[in-house]
This record gives sequence, structure tokens and C-alpha cells, in this order.
Amino acid sequence: MDARPGLVVVVEDERAIADLERLYLTRAGFGVEVVGDGDAALAVIRTRRPVAIVLDVGLPGVDGIELCRRLRADDDWTPIIFVTARDDEIERLVALELGGDDYLTKPFSPRELVTRLKVVLRRAHGVPSRHDIRLGTLVLDQDTRSATLDGAELTLTATEFDLLSYLARSPGRVFTREQLLSSVWGHADYASGRTVDVHIAQLRAKLGAGSGIRTVRGVGYAIDAPVASEQTTDARSGVPRSAL
Repeated sequence: MDARPGLVVVVEDERAIADLERLYLTRAGFGVEVVGDGDAALAVIRTRRPVAIVLDVGLPGVDGIELCRRLRADDDWTPIIFVTARDDEIERLVALELGGDDYLTKPFSPRELVTRLKVVLRRAHGVPSRHDIRLGTLVLDQDTRSATLDGAELTLTATEFDLLSYLARSPGRVFTREQLLSSVWGHADYASGRTVDVHIAQLRAKLGAGSGIRTVRGVGYAIDAPVASEQTTDARSGVPRSAL
């Protein structure tokens, strides 16, 4: 069995940055394939099935945002770390809304990229547990990292699953955005509270009007038992209507 932790596709058109990312990811044990434009990347990702994607936003041809949208629309939930040269909050939030798992702004430390990638992959694969989390009709299977509501399967990103699990382990307890960033993302010092807000909005869309997720003004978020309600296909699939 291959001992490498898996293939990472790096989609980056700046050769110097791509070479640096390849060097550090290879040192960390990953297989790495570098692609320089979005059109070629889409074909490589669909063929090679990587464990994760490091995706530059500004690409020739299909840009990173559109590439992510196409993958998520195809029900491909491979973890994605976005990379961009611009510290643009709107761009970052759009990337997260479309299903991005993390976000780095150039220039960044390649060691931080490797650390972020490992955190995202831990979230994606999880730590096996014999105990499900049950809250009303919501069931979170920690072994398979699958979620169902009223018997219907939900499609969640790795980050969404961990955020929902974290809230559901302590129903009724109010968590601040800072607590959620630290416990779920693992690096609260880099991200704004808006990152949490976007993922909460995504969870509410997928769980429906009776999601049970409460906003406590000026504090943060809590979850109570969700109330089963009719879901749209778009919400169940994980592709927000705003992204279609």
C-alpha cells in the first residue's frame, strides 16, 4: 500500500509559487501535480481524483472561483484551499460560500500551507468513533462522516460537518465566533468572524428553515434540535441557489 498521504493538485499559474508549493508539499509526503490553468485543472482533477486541491483564484481561462463552482455542481467535494494575491473579503466569502474549505492570501508561508492542508484533511477524514451524534432527527455518523436529517442525506463539506458536529455535541450552548474558529478551523488568529457566518448560513440552507441553529446577538451561535422540513434539491446537494 502506498504510504504517501495522497495526491494534491496545485492549480497555480505563477511558476515560482507553484515550485515552492510543490517543494514543501512533497517534503510533507504528498504526491503533487501542478497545473497552470483552470481548463486543464478541471480535466486533471476529474481524472486523477486528488485528496485535496490548492487553487489559485486568478487563473487564465476558467478562474478558481468558477472551477470550484463546477466541481461542487458535479457533487465533487474534494477539499479546496484557495490562494489569492488579493485580500478581498467579498472574494473570500464567495469562495467559502461555494464550498471552499480554507483560504490563504499571498504572500504566505509554505509551511502554513502544509499545516492548513493537514488540518483540512483531518477534518475530511475525521477520527473514527463508535458514537453517532443525534439531535432530534439530525444524525451525524462520526465513522463515515455522513449526515442525515429526517432520514434524508445531507451533502456537507468537511468544514461544515465539523462545525455542525461541534455545535451538536453541546445543544443549547452558545459559542462565540472566536471559539468556533479556534475549535473547528484551528487557527482563529487568521480569519474574521465572517468566515463562521458564511458557514453557518450554508448549514442553515442545507438543514432548512427548522435548522435549530440560533444566532445570539452580540455573542455567537447555538443549536437546538432541528425540526424536519421539506428541503429543496439544491440545499440537499450542497450547492446554494445563489451559486447556480
